[in-house]
Amino acid sequence: MSKLDSFIRRMSAQRDCLNHVARKIENVTGPVLELGLGNGRTYDHLREKFGAEDVYVFDRQKAAHPDYCPDDDHMVLGDFTETLKQVADRLPEKARLAHCDIGTGDKVQSMELANLIVDDLDLLLTPGAYIVSDQPFDRVNWIPQPLPEEVAVGRYHIYRKD
Repeated sequence: MSKLDSFIRRMSAQRDCLNHVARKIENVTGPVLELGLGNGRTYDHLREKFGAEDVYVFDRQKAAHPDYCPDDDHMVLGDFTETLKQVADRLPEKARLAHCDIGTGDKVQSMELANLIVDDLDLLLTPGAYIVSDQPFDRVNWIPQPLPEEVAVGRYHIYRKD
């Protein structure tokens, strides 16, 4: 599979999983967490679905075009392993959704990061919250959920916090 085809499949899976979960939580309150701003494509999608006032973004730096960046009150800059521990008091309540686009291209490094942040991320999520991720997580109270039928198993991951 070409690099372009792989990218398109990953982006389609990401969008399909987020849209699938958005329908499940449309009547649930709470913020949405976006781990990994990148160039702002997914942030733009999330703010369209949930409203910019509900989306909090975490990344090491703002590298996206200003039109696709949250305001300073909704942007948390720094390393996930530090910022997730520090942000609970900034959130209006526990989050209903976390989207984790944390893959680095290095599978081992990406899995290590997922393992490092899982406990801190869990503390920010309300019971019943969903986690949509490009990386698998292993946490006893995060129950794997079925993927939309158009998404191949292992391409993306959805969990629901018990």
